Amino acid sequence: MAAMSREETEAIIQEVLEVYPEKAKKDRAKHLAVNDQTIEQSKKCITSNRKSLPGVMTIRGCAYAGSKGVVWGPVKDMIHISHGPVGCGQYSRAGRRNYYIGVTGVNTYTTMNFTSDFQEKDIVFGGDKKLDKMIDEIQTLFPMNKGVTIQSECPIGLIGDDIEAVAKKKAKEHETTVVPVRCEGFRGVSQSLGHHIANDAVRDWVLDKRDNDDSFESTPYDVSIIGDYNIGGDAWSSRTLLEEMGLRVVSQWSGDGTLSEMELTPKVKLNLLHCYRSMNYISRHMEEKYGIPWVEYNFFGPTKIAESLRKIASYFDDTIKEGAERVIERYKAEYDAVIAKYRPRLEGKRVMLYIGGLRPRHTIGAYEDLGMEVVGTGYEFGHNDDYDRTIKEMGNATLIYDDVTGYEFEEFVKKVKPDLIGSGIKEKYIFQKMGIPFRQMHSWDYSGPYHGYDGFAIFARDMDMTLNNPCWESVQVPWKKKAVEDEAVAAGA
Repeated sequence: MAAMSREETEAIIQEVLEVYPEKAKKDRAKHLAVNDQTIEQSKKCITSNRKSLPGVMTIRGCAYAGSKGVVWGPVKDMIHISHGPVGCGQYSRAGRRNYYIGVTGVNTYTTMNFTSDFQEKDIVFGGDKKLDKMIDEIQTLFPMNKGVTIQSECPIGLIGDDIEAVAKKKAKEHETTVVPVRCEGFRGVSQSLGHHIANDAVRDWVLDKRDNDDSFESTPYDVSIIGDYNIGGDAWSSRTLLEEMGLRVVSQWSGDGTLSEMELTPKVKLNLLHCYRSMNYISRHMEEKYGIPWVEYNFFGPTKIAESLRKIASYFDDTIKEGAERVIERYKAEYDAVIAKYRPRLEGKRVMLYIGGLRPRHTIGAYEDLGMEVVGTGYEFGHNDDYDRTIKEMGNATLIYDDVTGYEFEEFVKKVKPDLIGSGIKEKYIFQKMGIPFRQMHSWDYSGPYHGYDGFAIFARDMDMTLNNPCWESVQVPWKKKAVEDEAVAAGA
């Protein structure tokens, strides 16, 4: 299928909007756009970070999900209490494949569910005393934990539990770190505010712990990986490249991260930011308070990896710059072989993405390295600074959608007819039943890593395995089946 013109893309948007009442149509039109690379600021063409329309199927999560599920949850040596009813903690437990090294229940707790299990009486009388007792029990049962966070669920903000007072009291009693996080799910418009709240909690309760500690022996090449959650081992794959070029990774968080690493982050020379959306707040804070510069990087696909390694190296001396070139050259034969193997099978295939965090733009280069074209992309909870970065990555006249509704996404897919969709678990089975190859791009569909050169080989294999699977020849798409049946009836008549 030839690339769509701006007029064709705009016509698709208008056709999809026709189903809405006038007020909803006017609102949703602000969130759908035709990409224009000449625009410097995305706010001129698309609106983001606004409340979802009541009554539509949104794919967003809540502030609790942004804090507990993304930022704090992967910190492996801390115990994260879901303060409220049992459901939120259970739903957010072990869902994101944040790989870690350690013994679960002994010195790591990432996949465990700690909840204050609110009942009706707790709503009526408050949960402060229950939380107090729970922290005492945690210290008895799991003595090797390095700290506790209190992740507030919706009822906590409604009944007014003073989690800050409990945190201060128990931190003093047990001589440990206890962090209260006001991430009640109803706050804000999506999980994005949960990221911000969690970052602020790190700032206020963790980062200054070692401000006056001079015992850490620094080097000129100390860096921190921030905003890599080690989905399927991503952070490990990335860290390999950084260390091979001569850098010392002092901390990585949150994936496979520890409280001690977080405390040491203000000692590094450069913060390497992977997921801009979830961790830009704390990176900016460290730049303002400690004078630590930060740089956003992208380790999806060899083109972006090389660009990022050179950009990171530009902050250091010739030793690191030479190290970056050495790493790129070392892996050249490997990624050339991957491209030679898979590009002929994937060349010209069209992809539509709808994901969270950094993936709607960061993965574009990896697809392009394989000869594929991203013809539509959008963020579940992006802000306009995310779209500012995206419009330069996308071709002109391609489709951009923010907080796209279930109806809109299905209709866009029917009209654009992509060869592959990359989105989340909520969309996966809908599109598979439509006969369209699909990759779950939040947690790599139980695969990974996808970061780094090693990850690119797995990424290419997975895209080929999905697109060229013979099973799609056996899928009967409902509307195509009906069309065949109608033709048969007409022929019989």
